[in-house]
Amino acid sequence: MAEYQKNPDAIAALSPEEFYVTQESGTERPGTGALLNNKEPGIYVDIVSGEPLFASGAKYESGCGWPSFTKPIEPAHINELRDMSLGMVRTEVRSTHGDSHLGHVFNDGPPDRGGLRYCINSASLRFVHRDDMQAEGYGAYTDQVEDIT
Repeated sequence: MAEYQKNPDAIAALSPEEFYVTQESGTERPGTGALLNNKEPGIYVDIVSGEPLFASGAKYESGCGWPSFTKPIEPAHINELRDMSLGMVRTEVRSTHGDSHLGHVFNDGPPDRGGLRYCINSASLRFVHRDDMQAEGYGAYTDQVEDIT
């Protein structure tokens, strides 16, 4: 099993927006994320640590302006924390090992798929296509990868 950690070299290579989102708990503008409309089969990993976070089979179009997922690929790689910023109570989602801010989770997802909506910033993610998963060490997760229609 791979070990994941906050990688200083990865942090140094982040764009200003990626740094703002992952390291300063920022949010990209809705509708602007590079992965919002991605429908390719594969997985989404933490841009800082590489830990696997979400699979294409859990991605869906929520209409909120950010990539949305019904569940994490590996629950142990997600930390959910109480967030009281902006005058409301929300649940922040951070990667466990990279401690990257990813977004928030809400209870308004598809009821037939568990009812959760993981609303995630594209800037916190790196997409690994199904064709590259084995070579990049993510072969164990290919069973969770589905084509998105």
